[in-house]
Amino acid sequence: MPDLLAELARAAQMSRSAGSAELATLLVTAYRCADSVAYKYGAHDLSARLVELMRWAAPGAEDPLLSAVVSYVRTETFFAARAHAPGLRALEQAIDTCPGPVSPETIAARGALHMRAAVIAGRAGCADAADAHLAEACALGDRVPEGVYQGTAFGPDSVRVHKVSVAVSLGDDRAQHAVDVAREWNPPLGLPAERRSGFYIELARAQLCCGLMDDSFQSLKAARRIAPQHTREHPWVREDAATLRRLKRADFETLTNFAEWCHAG
Repeated sequence: MPDLLAELARAAQMSRSAGSAELATLLVTAYRCADSVAYKYGAHDLSARLVELMRWAAPGAEDPLLSAVVSYVRTETFFAARAHAPGLRALEQAIDTCPGPVSPETIAARGALHMRAAVIAGRAGCADAADAHLAEACALGDRVPEGVYQGTAFGPDSVRVHKVSVAVSLGDDRAQHAVDVAREWNPPLGLPAERRSGFYIELARAQLCCGLMDDSFQSLKAARRIAPQHTREHPWVREDAATLRRLKRADFETLTNFAEWCHAG
């Protein structure tokens, strides 16, 4: 990846031809791939640097949808810094400049920004903003089939996953809603594995908040079956596994094995 990034950056800077926009798009895509690895492994300083490079390269692509993608990814830096209110403002600015929802691609781009805005609003404790953005995401999600647009999954099922995430983000009084959603619906196999795994990670936290320790552990194991690497590196998995290990004595050996697997404290 480092060699590829250097080669693409050099080509993008040297190009003055009609292909410069394509090179800029490739460079942003490569930066995004590198960032996804850096962020998930906790290298947040490197991730933030890669996001800034994405922002630097994106104007050369002359594609407003790519700029929306960069704004979506940039939210990682606000999550990592727990700067949720500034992150919400940045996303709302991105929504204002995003192209109108007239095609499947523009609908998905705008809807993905609303989904992420709902989650970070929940983390900021802004319930009204979270509900408003989630409502917008729901309306847009109903207008397109579930799929991966510009590298981000969006559609009715993705929005439903984010409903659980928002409920967990807003705290204990909403946790029961997340549990209720899971009783009626599970993410379909067509969703990307990481998104399905994330659903069960969020659900496990909601179940733990509701005192459903057995169910919480089952959800963590479901997440591991779907996407082991994503689950193992997720900080919430480590926190919740450590909590379950302290509180739950039945099935202790299995819990211990799981906690050791994910390096829980």
